[in-house]
Amino acid sequence: MRLTIPNQLTILRILLTPVFLYFFLRKTPTDQLIGSVVFTVAALTDWYDGWYARKFGVISRVGQFMDPLADKILVISALIAFAVLNYVYAWMVWIIVIRDIFVTTNRIIALSIGKPIITHILAKWKTALQMVTIFVILIYTTLRNYFLPDPQPYTASYFDFIGILMITVTILTIVSGIIYVVENKALLLYLFRKIIRW
Repeated sequence: MRLTIPNQLTILRILLTPVFLYFFLRKTPTDQLIGSVVFTVAALTDWYDGWYARKFGVISRVGQFMDPLADKILVISALIAFAVLNYVYAWMVWIIVIRDIFVTTNRIIALSIGKPIITHILAKWKTALQMVTIFVILIYTTLRNYFLPDPQPYTASYFDFIGILMITVTILTIVSGIIYVVENKALLLYLFRKIIRW
């Protein structure tokens, strides 16, 4: 099977995720800068493969399956890395991770059986703000590492701009998750019955 350019970029995004983690978790300023650059390149492949697929009509079942999976692997990895480094609170990350895994898994199953899935506009806002928050953390930690004379490691707070962003993302995650269940209850019941029969 020949992989299309969007599918190749999706695979590249998955491969870049452990590279990002390796450098960013090493904590040194240079390594975190490299990790931030790697994450940015990976995120750009997401934008470009989507643009390329729409412009040239290169849409495949493999791409529909792999693209959202690659996105979640990258984003979840970044959030978990931030929690490990105590840049954000772990309980917020776990809410986001559990919700995203649940929704992505259902989306992939629904796609495989040809069932439609409803995405609320709030979920799109959540995804956009989630990505903005990740980039804010990457930029802030890089600036802190290089421009403070004696930088102390950043630690999570509820009351600074990163904490407020994370609280907002967490609230949107919970609300959009509830809306997802309500709007897709027929699909979720169908999938539940299928699992029970297996």
